Amino acid sequence: MIDLTGIIAISGQAGLFKVIAQSKNGIIVEALADKKRTTISSTSKVSSLEDISMFTTGDDKPVSEIMKSIFDKEKGGVAVDAKSDDKTITTYFASILPEYDKDRVYVSNMRKLFSWYNILQATGNLKERSEEKAEENTEKKVTAPTIQKAAAKKTTIKEPKAKTSTGVKKTAGVRKTGSA
Repeated sequence: MIDLTGIIAISGQAGLFKVIAQSKNGIIVEALADKKRTTISSTSKVSSLEDISMFTTGDDKPVSEIMKSIFDKEKGGVAVDAKSDDKTITTYFASILPEYDKDRVYVSNMRKLFSWYNILQATGNLKERSEEKAEENTEKKVTAPTIQKAAAKKTTIKEPKAKTSTGVKKTAGVRKTGSA
C-alpha cells in the first residue's frame, strides 16, 4: 500500500496538501506542488486520502491499494492523463481494478484518482507503507483511548490561589466604567 498519511484534498481547491500543524482556527497545510503554506479554516471540507475508498462489487477498496496497483502497473511512472477521453479512462481503470462497481464509480471519480496519483508521482510522495509502520498505526489506534482514560484517572494537584491584599479583589482584566 502507498503511504498517504497526512495528505489531504480540500474541497474547492485544486491539488493535494500535506498537513503541517494545527492552528487556533483550523489547520496549516503545505501545497505539494509549490510548497506554499496556507491556513485552512475549520469550516472547510477536508478529506484525508488515507480514509477514501472506492466501491467494488465486494468490499470497498482503499485508495492507497488502488494507487499501489497503478504504481506496480506503471513501475513507478505516470498514470494515464486525467484529461483523456472517457473511454480511455474507464478501460485503464478497469485494468487496474476490474471488480469496481460500474454503477457507483463515475468517470469523474476515476479522473480525480488519476490526477491525485500523478501529483503524488510528480512530487515524489509515492512511498510504500512499510509493514512495521502499518502495525504501529494500528497499535496506536488501539492504545490511544486507553492512555487517555488512564490520564483522566490521575489525581490533579490544585495550585494555591494567588494572595491579594486585604479588601482588594484581583481582576482578570481592565474594567470600563461609565456609559457609552
